[in-house]
Amino acid sequence: MNRSTKEVALGILPPPLLSNESNIKAYRSQAAFYDATLGIVFAQGRRRALEVLAPQAGERVLEVGVGTGLSLPLYPPGLKLTGIDLSPEMLHRAERRVLGRPGIQLLQMDAQAMNFPDGSFDKAAAMYISSVVPDPAAMLRELNRVVRPGGLILILNHFSDPASLMSRCEILLQPLTRRLGFHPYFPLQLFLQSTGFVPERVESVKPFGYWTLLAGRAKPATSKA
Repeated sequence: MNRSTKEVALGILPPPLLSNESNIKAYRSQAAFYDATLGIVFAQGRRRALEVLAPQAGERVLEVGVGTGLSLPLYPPGLKLTGIDLSPEMLHRAERRVLGRPGIQLLQMDAQAMNFPDGSFDKAAAMYISSVVPDPAAMLRELNRVVRPGGLILILNHFSDPASLMSRCEILLQPLTRRLGFHPYFPLQLFLQSTGFVPERVESVKPFGYWTLLAGRAKPATSKA
């Protein structure tokens, strides 16, 4: 293990950066089989996330990284629901799931630079997207901006444990980051430090407890921490 790899393993260095262009390319190739592969693996987590998010009729809800829209049938009616994603191929499949259902808007948009006014939403969910965006801190800044102060922000993602054997495998996969479309090695501590997100709830999610659900509150625009 060379010096650079050791530093990454210790959580000193961030993983290699992705780009919007590499993500669009990766998910263009994955869109056709996503539902039958990762869609099934992530199903339990999506259901649990919606239980914790507990969206209510009349609320304005944002889902970042809506993908092919697998979570959309889980939302109750009567919401003002907006889903955004960077991949046009994934969104095209999501659009099929909302035909004839009012109150749902799907938009192609960068989670790191959203085109919504401040405080546009009461709640937001970012499921399986934190290790995909090139700059997670930018995504969290935008979530804090577009969700009203005190509104719920829910993050669901895999976070690496640097002390685990699994993290060694994840580090070995790091050179494939761009091809995979996500960071295999993604430590929770680095994520919290870089984003300033303060979760009120931290919960392991099935299957295997490999994924972690974080829930916290949007900070007022004047908050610095």
